[in-house]
Amino acid sequence: MKTIIVSNRLPVKITENGDQLAFKQSEGGLATGLGSIYRQGDNMWLGWPGLEVTSTEKQDEIKDKLKDLSLFPVFLTQDEINLYYEGFSNETLWPIFHYHPTYAHYEQSYWDSYLAVNHKFKEAIFKVAEAGDIIWIHDYQLLLLAGLIRAEKPDITIGFFLHIPFPSYELFRLIPWRAELLENMLGADLIGFHTFDDARHFISSTTRILPVHATANQINYNDRQIVVEAFPMGIDAEKFETLTVNPVVLNNVALLKESFQDFKMILSIDRLDYSKGILQRLQAFDILLQKNPEYIDHVVMYMIVVPSRDTVPQYKELRDEIDKLVGNINARYRTLNWIPVHYYYRSFEIEMLSALYHVAEVCLVTPMRDGMNLVSKEYVASRTANTGVLILSEMAGAAKELIDAVIVNPNNVGELYRSMIEALSMPIEEQNRRMIPMREVVAKFNVRHWVKIYMNQLKEVKELQASMQAKHVGPLTLTYLEDEYKKASQRLIFLDYDGTLVGFKTNINQAFPDDDLYEILNELIADPLNHVAIVSGRNHDTLEDWFGHMQIDIIAEHGAWQKYANEDWTKLPGLNDQWKQDLMPVLEMYVDRTPGSFIEEKSFSLVWHYRKVEEGLGELRANELMNNLRFLTDDKNLQMMAGNKVIEIKNYEVNKGKVISWLDKYKYDYILALGDDQTDEDMFKVLPAEAYTIKIGSNISAARFYLQDYKEVRKFLRTLAAKS
Repeated sequence: MKTIIVSNRLPVKITENGDQLAFKQSEGGLATGLGSIYRQGDNMWLGWPGLEVTSTEKQDEIKDKLKDLSLFPVFLTQDEINLYYEGFSNETLWPIFHYHPTYAHYEQSYWDSYLAVNHKFKEAIFKVAEAGDIIWIHDYQLLLLAGLIRAEKPDITIGFFLHIPFPSYELFRLIPWRAELLENMLGADLIGFHTFDDARHFISSTTRILPVHATANQINYNDRQIVVEAFPMGIDAEKFETLTVNPVVLNNVALLKESFQDFKMILSIDRLDYSKGILQRLQAFDILLQKNPEYIDHVVMYMIVVPSRDTVPQYKELRDEIDKLVGNINARYRTLNWIPVHYYYRSFEIEMLSALYHVAEVCLVTPMRDGMNLVSKEYVASRTANTGVLILSEMAGAAKELIDAVIVNPNNVGELYRSMIEALSMPIEEQNRRMIPMREVVAKFNVRHWVKIYMNQLKEVKELQASMQAKHVGPLTLTYLEDEYKKASQRLIFLDYDGTLVGFKTNINQAFPDDDLYEILNELIADPLNHVAIVSGRNHDTLEDWFGHMQIDIIAEHGAWQKYANEDWTKLPGLNDQWKQDLMPVLEMYVDRTPGSFIEEKSFSLVWHYRKVEEGLGELRANELMNNLRFLTDDKNLQMMAGNKVIEIKNYEVNKGKVISWLDKYKYDYILALGDDQTDEDMFKVLPAEAYTIKIGSNISAARFYLQDYKEVRKFLRTLAAKS
């Protein structure tokens, strides 16, 4: 078994010098973190080497040299780079995912190339992947890859991690190919994001756009459970701490201190991008100098902007704006011995960055939207004296962890300006108080920790799937259940109604039995060895209308009312409904506040239905309602249960566990029970261990087996009836 890491780019820089190729491994956070994986055993990293190579001879040379580094190249043409990478990845996905929809371009040629390149990556993986391998896919350039692999290798282990934010449903739905993107992302077993917000947005988009069901952070899709989780990415904190005593870094520190000995430094490091908030921080610095002339000759902004796609109109325009604003500030405020903004439009070696982190009293990290932002963590890790102030955007994933930073809204230029004053005048004691806990967080939750918890979670997801798959009523299990059914001399069959024998309807009164269901039930009760009972939360009068004419026992309203075939109804003793008058006003208030919801009143329970309510709003109100009623129901000895789009309040004595009394009537040697929601768990738990309990839907359950939906149930029951 090996692990194959897949990303758009390989962690290597290849430069051509005439006919010679030079290889230098990247020092980025991802390359460092995953180095512990891809360099072990037969593990490898697969991706584009970063340059167009048309010659087969040169491709073979690159393959041979990269093989020694555990790297496997996927070669892309210039057209593919233009359309798949620069086009769909960076002109369609990037602006939408970073909340700049006006910059997004929806070109069919972009999508076609994106699909083709994801197929190319799939074919490359199939050349090296074997049974039992783990494939870990990274980032937005390869959103389709997991699904393409899963379609041909259904049992393979696939992880996916998105390194940029995932947008809210309202933005994601703008993408014309939104359903295809989500369907293929669900090819992964574990889908990771930097923050809980991103995971929540993904689940919301998936359940609204696709016909899938999510429970907490699990999505059920194509007979598989996919787990969606937040894994905040860290950095190699030890490396940045060690760099502070590196001779090259110390020399750079000395040079910087000599150049800026009388000035306090505000550091800003970013790639050229409209999501980074570069213009806003320059505007805030301008206000600082304008309103507080005492900072003139005393504070400098050291701004590094790393070149990126500056041939694209939006990026070129942004660069021109930065040039103009920097020039304007420097022209108005500079003196003979002082330049307010030291602006560099190029990348720096890590030894110089480490020196800047070490020297700068303030680090300004204020993106408009960012997945994590590792610059903030690199600055904190480099502050070995526990001094310095980090000003951090609340829109960066890192803000969820580095809570002792000065947190700002990057759109509020006035707040940015005030945060600079706070940072520049912060006492050393306060700096220590903030920096020490941040350094502890960065050291503990480092990049190796991130890799470890992700891989452990992926293993747990596969174990969960394996346990669920073992319980599914597949061909072998079906044969076993049929054989036991045929051998039995006395059978007891418990059947839930809604969600088990019929599908859910928006109008609960329309979920009545059809001819097909009556035919199946008649076939079952025609066998004198079968004793059939309907166990439902439905009103007993309704069930009497539907099944009273048949040789079927009925347990209604979760056991509050019971009846054997051809006998009268009996009520569970000791029940009262006086509590309804206290709870009804609360439920009515929620009906008024939630369009589409309604109340169903039963003899000894009240049910608040929200199956007609807009997706998302219903869940929000249901949680609210349960929180509001919790103390009231406890005080009155009532039980509150969340079912499928319902909240039911009932007497504690009322539950489907009352079916246990049915076992006393005869000596049954075949007990079968089917149900689809939480209320049926009471029934599964009281039945003997040898009973054949089946949960409908693939949620974790006390049942021994599961079927996907009511259609599978009907097919299963018809098969059993045919064996009579």
